[in-house]
Amino acid sequence: MDRWTEIELFLNIVEKRGLSKAGEAMDMSKAAVSRHLASLEARLGARLIERNSRNLHVTEAGQQFFERCKLLHNELQEVEKAVNSVTLQPKGKLTITSSLSFAMLHLGPLLPKYHELYPDVVVNIVAANRYVDLIESGIDLAIRTREFEPDSSITIRKLATTRRVLAASPQYLARRGTPRTLEDLHEHSMLQYSLSNRPDELHFRRDGMERVIRLPWTMVSNDGQIIRAAALAGHGILVQPRYIIYDDLVAGRLLPLLDEFSLPDLTINIAYPSQKYLSAKCRTFMDFLLDHFRKMDYEKKWMA
Repeated sequence: MDRWTEIELFLNIVEKRGLSKAGEAMDMSKAAVSRHLASLEARLGARLIERNSRNLHVTEAGQQFFERCKLLHNELQEVEKAVNSVTLQPKGKLTITSSLSFAMLHLGPLLPKYHELYPDVVVNIVAANRYVDLIESGIDLAIRTREFEPDSSITIRKLATTRRVLAASPQYLARRGTPRTLEDLHEHSMLQYSLSNRPDELHFRRDGMERVIRLPWTMVSNDGQIIRAAALAGHGILVQPRYIIYDDLVAGRLLPLLDEFSLPDLTINIAYPSQKYLSAKCRTFMDFLLDHFRKMDYEKKWMA
């Protein structure tokens, strides 16, 4: 028997004034209770209980031990309640990381509603365009655009899939013309997102055939919002996922180009350190975000 169970048994013996009643409370036979009590006394080197067939008396050493153990037991119960509260009641700081674009477009606007539902949670958003180590950085949830995690200790849940498209502003196209073929792109100003997978190459597919082209880049940035702003200002043609520029496409601020070709899609996932019991703050925010994406039907819009 482990030490803590021995202590619980001793507390039950004293409080219930008998070995049999203590055994009933802990689903043990009277013989097992007597054996474990003897083991505890032998380990402590002190007689805790004087007993005969009819009476039970707590010794001075036993009384001191009981009082200290009772304090420990009450403290442990408070600790368990606190941990259970964190698991069941959403509260505390929730740290989420995502790209700046995703944070601006799809996290920040949701925070007022989430805070209204869960006012005891403080959301801390860490905008980072590179994948940080979740455990070392103290991250609770991460939004990432990759299909799997190389670290098996990370769990993922899919949010949506999005197409990547070429687009430019009407002003740019009026000034430079609209490309009709992939070769035409060599004559245009191209805006590159430097953190994409193999940023110097574009892998186009059409009718089951793939073409890989390399282009001269007029501007390079590690942030999608900078690329988007440059394209809106008429600086060139960008290659970005639809989740970043969807509203611009719908409003006509950017126009899709060479849409008969497809680029590799991006999968947007929620990633979090694997654990048997998710805290309430993580669980509620994840469910909140997944529900919002379903209601908005983002994948259908972004894959159109």
